[in-house]
Amino acid sequence: MSSTTEQPARDGVGDPEISLAPVTVASPGGLRARFAAIGAQDAALFDVPGPRGRQRIRIATVVSIVVLAVMLAAGVRQFAVNGQLEWSKWQLFTQWPVIRYLLNALWATLQVTLISGAIALPLGALLALARLSRSPLLSRPATLFVEVLRAVPLLLLIYALLLGLPSTGIRIPLFWLLIIPIVLTNAAVLAEIFRAAVKALPRGQTEAAYALGLGYWPAMRLVVLPQAVRLAAPALISQIIRLLKDSTLGYVVSYLELLYSARVLGEFNHTVIQSFVVVAAVFIVANLTLAALAGQVERRIGGAGGRA
Repeated sequence: MSSTTEQPARDGVGDPEISLAPVTVASPGGLRARFAAIGAQDAALFDVPGPRGRQRIRIATVVSIVVLAVMLAAGVRQFAVNGQLEWSKWQLFTQWPVIRYLLNALWATLQVTLISGAIALPLGALLALARLSRSPLLSRPATLFVEVLRAVPLLLLIYALLLGLPSTGIRIPLFWLLIIPIVLTNAAVLAEIFRAAVKALPRGQTEAAYALGLGYWPAMRLVVLPQAVRLAAPALISQIIRLLKDSTLGYVVSYLELLYSARVLGEFNHTVIQSFVVVAAVFIVANLTLAALAGQVERRIGGAGGRA
């Protein structure tokens, strides 16, 4: 059982939206409930499963693991039957020139990811603020931009720039032919993440800022947006994972990122399958690292929420 005691509102603050929140002394069970409430918005999309539902989920999980294990074993057996597991086909990846080639390709992939994220994150925040603006001159163009860019496939946008810019006499490096479409599409998605985080904050935060004499934009910049960024941190990191995956479309513009470099290496040395397997392992490690970081940030936010 958790005991809750109401704190009286401070002098001069009569609005319950601005008054201090109740102080909760949570038991271990109550603490777990507080942590579970972190994903309340997602949980609201479906009913919480009961005992039978949880049992069916466990059974489905076990069956899925067994099926995947059988498929993996069958794939390995096919590789062995066709000679794809012979050491002569994998020895290539122990040679330093090949390792250096793949490391350079990995660095090219990370460059696309980091630069795209460094541009898309602030651009997404600005788009979110524009959508939340009280001025139609800002909100309507921002809304149109976000909705259109979220609907257009990234691959189509890359082809549009690749084929459309030269016809107008504009020529830009291959690196930016890949960066610009990734930034535009992800900025639109990040704008929605920021906007949802701002909407999820209690109205009392904004009203308290107004009560202190702050205007709309100072309140957003100093009070609302920092809290929204902290609230949306796990989703933002998850979107960075998508940036890493989006970089694999570099083959369209012949940019030598990791996946395209593996294709070139495999075709040159007749080890296409081995090259893709090695690169897939690299991508899995990178994605798992980012996912672990997202989970750590979410747990820290959950711990902070539990102590509030």
